[in-house]
Amino acid sequence: MRLVHLDLKGAAPRVSYLEQVFPLLSQLGANGILIEYEDMFPFKGELEILRSPYAYSEEDIERIQQLAELHRLDVVPLVQTFGHVEFILKHEKYQHLREVERFPNSFNPHAPDTLALLQSILAQVMEKHRHSTWLHIGADEVFHLGEGMDSKNWMSLNKADPGSMYLQHVQEVLSFLSRHYWGLRVLMWDDMLRKISVGALRGAVALVAPSCPTAGPFLTKYAESGFEAVWFASAFKGTTGPAQTWPPLSYHLKNHLSWLKVMEALPGLAPLRLQGIVLTGWQRYDHYSVLCELLPVSIPSLAICLQTLVNGGFTEEAKRKVLDTLGFQSMQLEQSTCEGRGAFPGAEIYHLVEQVNSHLKESILKALEEESAIKGWFSPYHRKHQFGNPRNMESFGSKVLKLHEDWESFIRELRAHLERVYFPDTVEEWLEENINPSLDQLRDLVRDYQ
Repeated sequence: MRLVHLDLKGAAPRVSYLEQVFPLLSQLGANGILIEYEDMFPFKGELEILRSPYAYSEEDIERIQQLAELHRLDVVPLVQTFGHVEFILKHEKYQHLREVERFPNSFNPHAPDTLALLQSILAQVMEKHRHSTWLHIGADEVFHLGEGMDSKNWMSLNKADPGSMYLQHVQEVLSFLSRHYWGLRVLMWDDMLRKISVGALRGAVALVAPSCPTAGPFLTKYAESGFEAVWFASAFKGTTGPAQTWPPLSYHLKNHLSWLKVMEALPGLAPLRLQGIVLTGWQRYDHYSVLCELLPVSIPSLAICLQTLVNGGFTEEAKRKVLDTLGFQSMQLEQSTCEGRGAFPGAEIYHLVEQVNSHLKESILKALEEESAIKGWFSPYHRKHQFGNPRNMESFGSKVLKLHEDWESFIRELRAHLERVYFPDTVEEWLEENINPSLDQLRDLVRDYQ
């Protein structure tokens, strides 16, 4: 299985965009999608407080699954059940369920309401995914586990460590799922399992197959623990910095070439076998962090990564398929650029963001820093006290005004394209984070000049 991860805790695409993207994913070699809904799921009743104002409707969820089925993509929902639950624990209503009161990251596994809340969340998600045979329960990066008073008391009473506490909570989640959803297969990230002994893991074997983002000793450990199958987790975007706006193509290609080597070595660990790989595409590092690379600018990276897996390497055949499918003439992996108009969903956004990355900041700095008339006759002091010699000001005025109008016109075009793909909150956030810090300097100067 080759699952493409849609991380909806930031920049969740409109369903109309997914209609265009799903056929492309299938064409490039994906056969499933891992959907991390977070607050984009249409929770109802007691859970309605968890919904984003722009959450998908129940009809949207149904439409997404119809589209997936149409393009032969299995849908695997992802529900975080331990760590990365800021979208839940940020609410005052659920604050009492935090492991450490100050931090909204992780559940206190001993609070009586924790499991009941998780069961409600899982039940609502599974009710809308009745045809899904897989569910991902997250369970990675459970920060501050064991630091809460309830956990300290539990470990003292049971002469136990955070690892056994972690496994107990995961087992409770899995027991609920196995009781209510016969035949459902469960995935989880494996970072928390790496510190747990082979003996302790053996008890969990019947219930969970971990997704393993690193190889080597961990695979041997999982084989010895009795796991029959593992998944790998690669990345096509969202792993090279929380504020990254442009995916480094060669970095993500190398990541997948490394995984191919691990796959080749896996038969040596029989009976352990590879069940599938998740191509992760993180949209935020957590619920509170800024947005990283948008999906449209990451489609070339995703195409390269998928075709590398399909072809067993980034062969000439794989490269040609990527270029033909995306409508490019050529690509420069080290420069992370693709030449040509592009004929994929969101290609306009790809080109416009490329312009922002390569020219916006540089062109404004050049105008403001290298223009001697601005430094000499329109300094911060002149602007503060509102005086200046028109003769000198006019020497740079037309140039600055044109630069300003050019960029404002450009941003209007970018905004229009972003609004076709994203909801208003995403558009505002992306522009505020990536455009305004540079453009506001120019706007302020033009305002003062006028």
